[in-house]
Amino acid sequence: MSYLVRHRPVADPALRLVCFPHAGGGAGFFRDWTRHLDPSVELVAVRYPGRETRMGEPLIPTMDALVPQVAAELLAETPVPTVLLGHSMGAAVAYESLLRLEAAGADHVTRLCVSGRGLPSPTVVRPPRTDEDLIAAVTALGGPHVEVWSHPELRELFLPVVRNDFRLIDAYRRREDAPPLRADVMALTGDRDPRVTPFAARAWSTVTTGAFTSHVFEGDHFYLVPHAERVARLAVGRPGA
Repeated sequence: MSYLVRHRPVADPALRLVCFPHAGGGAGFFRDWTRHLDPSVELVAVRYPGRETRMGEPLIPTMDALVPQVAAELLAETPVPTVLLGHSMGAAVAYESLLRLEAAGADHVTRLCVSGRGLPSPTVVRPPRTDEDLIAAVTALGGPHVEVWSHPELRELFLPVVRNDFRLIDAYRRREDAPPLRADVMALTGDRDPRVTPFAARAWSTVTTGAFTSHVFEGDHFYLVPHAERVARLAVGRPGA
């Protein structure tokens, strides 16, 4: 099944916004963003295996296995001006996907928006976490659907996905010899995010030869839920965002 879900197909889009979800998240997280975007903007989200309509598919445990598949589908798209936006784990997946797109000669991605994540380390790998550690980490971050962890049946349903995604991102290391991006980079953070400070997010400026901007919102790791309209408009460069 395809990685790309079109929340709003557009026959001849002026711009395509491709959104990459957080660990444990799905493409549906971005579904309501259609109401914040101009009708000429096509909204696409990445649906990782093992969740939503891909529930029966095997989970993908490493970044090296995931990114080539996502990038291949993005390369197969009609090349229109495109913005990639990733939140938390999705920021790293979007970054790695863009590296592959640019290496293949694609020049239609104009901006990478990295949300709720600092620049990944090229050296640090986090040790494996217990299930209790995972649940504590996810609960501390807040966000939608944290109540599932208090229901045993829902916990058993969602825990394998969260376990897989945290292992993927904990084991991921950014390549020190990766070429700089040509696309612009925009860093987005909440001012009370326990995972990344606005100062740390500015380290993303080092991965591009393009322009770098950063924006800080009131809120925690999932600041983009109450600020969805402004985030969506900033991502696509809409005047007055």
